[in-house]
Amino acid sequence: MSQVQAPGSPLLRVRDASVRFGGVQALRGLTLQVNRGDFIALVGANGSGKTTLLRLLHGLLACEGERELLDAQALQVMVFQRPFMLRLSVWHNVLLALWLARVPHMGRAERSARARQALQRVGLGALRERPARALSGGEQQRLALARAWAVQPQVMFLDEPTASLDPSAKREIETLLEGFRADGLTLVMSTHNLGQAKRLATRVVYLDRGELRLDLPTARFFADHVDGRADLFLKGELSWNLG
Repeated sequence: MSQVQAPGSPLLRVRDASVRFGGVQALRGLTLQVNRGDFIALVGANGSGKTTLLRLLHGLLACEGERELLDAQALQVMVFQRPFMLRLSVWHNVLLALWLARVPHMGRAERSARARQALQRVGLGALRERPARALSGGEQQRLALARAWAVQPQVMFLDEPTASLDPSAKREIETLLEGFRADGLTLVMSTHNLGQAKRLATRVVYLDRGELRLDLPTARFFADHVDGRADLFLKGELSWNLG
């Protein structure tokens, strides 16, 4: 990573944040802090506000309330559920991402070295000349992770990164994310896969109808019974936020 930071120190926070889309209140009075070294899983029923919160944290959405990046130099990236692949080779998808990121003091030779390292990290080094859009779904998601990781961010946001993948591809992505966290990268990920949240996350944030109801260490979230609606969600009896 580009800079060593103390694990657990504050990186990003939102306070009393609300987001509305027309007549829909997507988030309501939400306060959350992201600390360095966290791996936060955002869980909740469909329509609970997970993707909206990710976009707000990343700065893609305005809000009523406050969003504060506590380290102005911290680089952020976001990986979407269905990442957009440019009509270029695997290699040039990563090179262009590095060029667009405009990492200070990185010349052409270093960009090439970083792109090679990123593709090797995700197991796509042998496919560097293949058109990115010819890759399988799992390979495209690994390429999206390579593009994101290559710029050496301090925090990575992920929106359902394994939702449409088969079990083998899901495990490949999970292994990569585990490695990123071991390297000190901060991750915030939305997921419907509770087993995945339990395996990967250090904290679980439970959203319900746009409100943050629980923010707990992972073991406590799955062991405690402190919220009735969260219990229903964990039992699979609360899949849509309709009331």
